[in-house]
Amino acid sequence: MSSIKLASAGVPLPSSLTGGGPNPIGCQKANLTQYADTARSIAQDEQSHVRFLRSALGNNAVQCSEVNIGSAFATAANDAFNKTVSPSFNPYENDLLFLPGAFIFEDVGVSAYQGAASYLANSSSVLTAAAGILGVEGYHAGAIRQLLINQNNVTTPFGAPVYVVVDAIANLRDRLSGQFTDNGIGNITSVTLAPVDSNGIVKPLTPQQVLSIVYGGKSSGGLFFPNGLNGAIH
Repeated sequence: MSSIKLASAGVPLPSSLTGGGPNPIGCQKANLTQYADTARSIAQDEQSHVRFLRSALGNNAVQCSEVNIGSAFATAANDAFNKTVSPSFNPYENDLLFLPGAFIFEDVGVSAYQGAASYLANSSSVLTAAAGILGVEGYHAGAIRQLLINQNNVTTPFGAPVYVVVDAIANLRDRLSGQFTDNGIGNITSVTLAPVDSNGIVKPLTPQQVLSIVYGGKSSGGLFFPNGLNGAIH
């Protein structure tokens, strides 16, 4: 997602790619060493997606909404654990905490494109382009999941191992979407690389389910998009 672009570079996307939208809240460069190249590679793809989508939409492209990628992470962590997490969750602090922050969004992006496929079925060219982006998002999500699996039993500053933190995030997304089919990364004895159904297919999210996740359960804006998303959303 574009939040990784901001974390990698430490600066917002150029105005030409946001339609003159406001700068994000809490934009800062993540303190990355081990995963800096991974973040940079994902960031380049995401910026290319934004450029392509704005070009494809032409005059139908809307101004990017205000995004909270600062305090919203701590709020999401508190909601995931149903308590005030101490220390406050900050994915920009180091490599270990960056991964759960990225995990919050990457799986959602994959499921969102899968869920949107039915809305694009009448346009083969658009569907083909969306399928291509879905494939890339799947690569990104898989990379983040594998890195998390590699750190599975490492204790976080919150006193819980990585897999417990990731499971809490997945459970929060379940509660917010009302779908109850999300998956964490498993545990140290049985891991889950891809969150799929019994047929090995990505589990889709409807636009409204995606909005509920990124809004933190609010109806018209909140959490990562405090003023909601711009444009017509079905």
